[in-house]
Amino acid sequence: MKSKKFLMISLASASIGLVSCSDFLDEMPDSRTELTEDNAEYLLVAAYPETVPCEIYELYSDNSDAYPNRFASFNRLQDDLYKWEDTSQGEQDSPADLWESCYKSIASANQVLNVIAGLEDPSSMDAQKGEALVCRAYNHFLLATTFCMPYTSAASTELGIPYMKELETSVSPSYERGTLEETYKNIEKDLLEGIPLIDDSKYAVPKYRFTKNAAYAFAARFYLNYVQADLSNYDKVIEYATMALGTNPSSNLRDWEYLGTLSMNGEVQPNEYVNADNTANLLLISAKSYWGYTVSPYSTGERYSHGPVVSYETNRSTGPWGSYSANEDDNVYYTGIWSNSSALPTKVLSMKIWPYMQVIDAVAGTGYGYIVNAAFTMDDLLLNRAEAYIMKKDYVNALADLNYWQGAYTKAAAPLTETSVNDFYNALAYYTPTVPTVKKELHPDFAVEAGTQENLIHCVLQARRIMTLHEGLRWLDIKRFGITVYRRLMRDDGGIEVTDQMDASDPRRAVQIPSDVISAGMQPNPRNN
Repeated sequence: MKSKKFLMISLASASIGLVSCSDFLDEMPDSRTELTEDNAEYLLVAAYPETVPCEIYELYSDNSDAYPNRFASFNRLQDDLYKWEDTSQGEQDSPADLWESCYKSIASANQVLNVIAGLEDPSSMDAQKGEALVCRAYNHFLLATTFCMPYTSAASTELGIPYMKELETSVSPSYERGTLEETYKNIEKDLLEGIPLIDDSKYAVPKYRFTKNAAYAFAARFYLNYVQADLSNYDKVIEYATMALGTNPSSNLRDWEYLGTLSMNGEVQPNEYVNADNTANLLLISAKSYWGYTVSPYSTGERYSHGPVVSYETNRSTGPWGSYSANEDDNVYYTGIWSNSSALPTKVLSMKIWPYMQVIDAVAGTGYGYIVNAAFTMDDLLLNRAEAYIMKKDYVNALADLNYWQGAYTKAAAPLTETSVNDFYNALAYYTPTVPTVKKELHPDFAVEAGTQENLIHCVLQARRIMTLHEGLRWLDIKRFGITVYRRLMRDDGGIEVTDQMDASDPRRAVQIPSDVISAGMQPNPRNN
């Protein structure tokens, strides 16, 4: 599915472990053009990844279940990802593809930084430098959250990923992974240096670039996952989120009521969801991906998907805000769901991601699948801030943010209160794979007090899980809060068979680095025997 012509990449790609040809060592990142001050900004477009981890994260998470053998998987990659197996597949959406794409983008950012450093007046390109630094940080963040364990108090001994700050000039370089703590410190350094330099006025199409607000949203997500013993990271989440959200967050959130009025047929709702004119969208990434076929109304990929049982934890779930109903007038949510009509439905979808095709050869009928991913949004940023307030025990402000979310996403009239949230989650039993609920046991590396703090965390996790369904962000919550994930087979007789589970300490939470990178000598992620 993925064209192999991109596997041989130039000097500037610095894709770790991939062997370069000497013929390419003299070429620049665009294969021929010499980098100058005038065209450095053009190269910055290549500093954004062409691959997103949506499929990896969704299939690894509790948003997917297995169905009987009579349903087909989309490809071998889908099988491997759902089963948490170390995969050798290298096509679009694979861990190998994400690894290569991110390091190619990092190399482009480094090339721009190299050009700027050599200028007589580097300050003349401060805006480009800021964007390159934030892009470099973002690509490394994607790699770290995919191929490493979650950031905990053990980060100084956990494996990180190679942090590329320089252009590679040798044919077969060797790299050390370093520690996860070192990786996160480097990401933070790039972010703190890059954000003040960004200038929104430099962008013709700002929603596809790191504007100030998009960079603030990235910083908030980064610090949410960069948990410190003194909880100072949550202060940073609140600080950066507030700079983007402003004094009236409701004016910047997505108009879910309007979205719900649009047709659920075809790409109508998905096109509006990734509308570049929508103030809620902070960064859109056009990515080569076939994930859209699995989370759209097609029969592809039904073997492992988001189906009816798990939907009662997500887009058909009941929360302290009210209940889902198939009757539009009774549904607490503004948006409905799409479900296939087979005897055993396997897809219950929120219409957000659509499969597009980039035609390579119209005659041969070949091309790339791609999606547009809303990588950062005001709505998710709001819930990140709510989580930070909860962890700081500022429940008044946390509830204010949750009520902003509830007002935008639901039709609920009664505001969320400490009492209503406690009453709802206290009445629920903890989830088991055969008797599921929306309340799952939390096993984070940090303390979460029983009672109000835990219940508010359950509330924000449920809200984010519903709202970001199909986009992969649930996996970050699972890793951060140590939530156990089960593999479940949905049998034709209605029974649920548990086939595997992944606990908080399971080393498979760090996706295995690509096999060719391991073959080149890089230390692999550990696995239980």
